[in-house]
Amino acid sequence: MHDIIYMVTVMNYLLYGLETFLLEKEIDKIIAKHKLERLNIVRYDYTVDSLIKILEDCETLPFFSDKKGIIVDNATFFNRGKGSDMEINQLLNYLKKDNPTTILIFLNHNMSVDNTKKITKAIKELGVLKEVGSANIQNEILKMFDGYKIDHFTINLFHERVGSDLALLQTEANKLKLYCIEEKTISKEDVIQLTSINIDTDIFKFIDHIIQKEKDLAMKIYREMIKQGEEPIKIIALLASKFRLMYQATELMRSGYSQQDISSTLGVHIYPVKLAIQSGLKYNNKLLLKYLERLADLDIAIKTGEIEPILGLELFILNI
Repeated sequence: MHDIIYMVTVMNYLLYGLETFLLEKEIDKIIAKHKLERLNIVRYDYTVDSLIKILEDCETLPFFSDKKGIIVDNATFFNRGKGSDMEINQLLNYLKKDNPTTILIFLNHNMSVDNTKKITKAIKELGVLKEVGSANIQNEILKMFDGYKIDHFTINLFHERVGSDLALLQTEANKLKLYCIEEKTISKEDVIQLTSINIDTDIFKFIDHIIQKEKDLAMKIYREMIKQGEEPIKIIALLASKFRLMYQATELMRSGYSQQDISSTLGVHIYPVKLAIQSGLKYNNKLLLKYLERLADLDIAIKTGEIEPILGLELFILNI
């Protein structure tokens, strides 16, 4: 998707997408474009702060500066069925007569917004509506290691171990760069020594291999988990919890819930919710339930002594 060229006259923005890291980078572009000072930027969360309170702040003048920024996180009212009519009407009125000294940025952590809603149409007409799409992970990782020597094998190893969460990748990349700051060269040994394997990412890869009947790849991850000291019973419980999360999260998303709503409803941190949705949307929910039932049967068989845990999970993988 082509970058939008922000005009100085544009004061109101709606950015949406699943990658928090990319949304934050887009905010940085807007801040730079409008030459906003960090001290004059206020951040709100719509799950905590009322829109009325936020709009009152939008109307006030900035201190010791020409402009100020207001960032509103988790702006779920751009999705179907969200937000009170009174708040939305007040926002519509504000957009028609906005404060020229306030840069207002809404963030929506979803794959899409409801383009049929009056408020979405208004932000599109009176401001900027932008989808911040999924990143090319390999390109983003290369940017993170700019100025350092790192080969493609090591990049792939880094991605495989850490996962696809860009914020986490950036944190781990910074750790490697600091360690290798003198040589400016990052080796596979450095990656293995310094980075942590992201078990959430690994477990969803494991699930993908199981569902896609890639037995060799599934067994490879399983044996690595056993080598790292993971107990088969714990792996079964983890698999079941992730299958359940995939099922619940995708059902809620299809019902119009935002990622933040799903996180709050299920009491699960937003990052595993995001991973569960990304994996779960690839499969039919009846298939996810089928695997949940098979794991429940395996759990009972192990706990009643019908089968030994390591063998039981191996047979579960081999008979998929």
